[in-house]
Amino acid sequence: MNTSRRVGFFIVDVDTRLTRPATTVQAQINELGMIRQSLYELEANHNKIRSEYEAEIQRLRHELANRAPGESSVAPGPPPSIPALSHHSPTSELARPPDDRLPYAGGPLPGLPLNGTDVSRSRSPFPNAGTSIIRPPSEARVAAVRPPASASAASPPVHLSDLDPENVSRELRKEGPEWQAVWSGQMRKQLDVTLVHSIEHESVVCCVRFSNDGKYLATGCNRTAQIHDVKTGQRVTVLSDDAASRTGDLYIRSICFSPDGRYLATGAEDRQIRIWDIKAKRIWHLLQGHMQEIYSLDFSRDGRFLVSGSGDKSARVWDIEKGTCVFNLQIEDFIHNEHGPIDAGITSVALSPDGNLVAAGSLDTMVRVWNVSTGQQVERLKGHKDSVYSVAFSPDGKCLVSGSLDRTLRVWDLSATKHEVETVPAGKESQKNLGTCQSTLNGHKDYVLSVAISPDGQWVVSGSKDRTIQFWHISTGQAQLMLQGHKNSVISIDLARSGGYLASGSGDTFAKIWKFEQIAG
Repeated sequence: MNTSRRVGFFIVDVDTRLTRPATTVQAQINELGMIRQSLYELEANHNKIRSEYEAEIQRLRHELANRAPGESSVAPGPPPSIPALSHHSPTSELARPPDDRLPYAGGPLPGLPLNGTDVSRSRSPFPNAGTSIIRPPSEARVAAVRPPASASAASPPVHLSDLDPENVSRELRKEGPEWQAVWSGQMRKQLDVTLVHSIEHESVVCCVRFSNDGKYLATGCNRTAQIHDVKTGQRVTVLSDDAASRTGDLYIRSICFSPDGRYLATGAEDRQIRIWDIKAKRIWHLLQGHMQEIYSLDFSRDGRFLVSGSGDKSARVWDIEKGTCVFNLQIEDFIHNEHGPIDAGITSVALSPDGNLVAAGSLDTMVRVWNVSTGQQVERLKGHKDSVYSVAFSPDGKCLVSGSLDRTLRVWDLSATKHEVETVPAGKESQKNLGTCQSTLNGHKDYVLSVAISPDGQWVVSGSKDRTIQFWHISTGQAQLMLQGHKNSVISIDLARSGGYLASGSGDTFAKIWKFEQIAG
């Protein structure tokens, strides 16, 4: 009789015994003794099965380790999920949204369940969108580059994500209790990385952002923005608006420190931007005007301006001191298909280091660039096959990196963009493409949700729905290493401007702080 049947009979037996009226104290004692004995037997049987299972795993691993490279009859599979270390299920995944849901990566994914399981709670980020706004067709989605089906089983993996960490040499692998890193064998090992802190939250971690001095990390989740000490990992401040509606969820989808560290800007589902005085723990300014949820925020380097991106197809430039909107940068050059204009809700914004340009990624697959001084659109970068979820400028402002639902990153050369100003009439397409695609980075197995560029401009970092973080060399486009440590989508990443820190926020309710450094030689 197998264990499951014995457990079933045992439960029925216990239920019958416990519901029968007790006649004597001795009878009850006898029943307890029988229950105790049954539990002992079940535990012993469980331990035996577990031991046999572990022994079989060890035997198979030993057999694989001793097998010659050409013997395998099966092509290498994807890296295994890291075992769960808490009550969160390792298989909890942000499910693909139905066609009428519009996903997003700047915070919790609009249209995707925030807890990774409850589809009924998901909703479109554009509840007021008219019927004329059409989602990009599903056939526009492209798969990550993979080896062809006819490839030989002995062919080397094409991407880091194709590697099985168990079969990678120790020189190209590093692991801790709840994470592991795998380096590419196709280029010299130039970076080292380790996990510093793992910070649990009460909900999905929608966004992460370092302070300008790198001493603090801000995280956004349901109803609260939290600030953590980077060195200790301890939470030092919690900001929550008591005046906000208590009905339903209120996820903080975007977050950003002012350059002097005095203020924290948060963008939420209620379409409002709150500028917090961190020390006083109170709202300094409440910026209103967006018609839909706020998905992305970025401060100018001098702290005078804040840029916001929203599902209402606009990016706004705000004067922080006055708390007023300076420019409302509306998308007007819509992409059309046979059904009409495709939704162009903005998912991500970034200010160039010199403060002259605003870049925005949107659901219609485009990256648009505006001149901040004039409010004019100066660029539209075309190339992605699906919605663009994240954009980031290089430190010198000459390059822009974008990440997309098409599972790729693109590096754009904007060195010629700043000197050209072009007015794009409503309903017309830009006739100039001064920005060019320098390279396309393939390797993630699912949506690219967040991108960043290292302070030295050498490395592009990406977080994906495939639960991994990858480092790419910006000049060659080659992947240097892959991090596995989250048990759900990596929704947001950020790189500190000093200290060599990387932060990641995930649907598994954890924010993680990583330390990376250049290897000498």
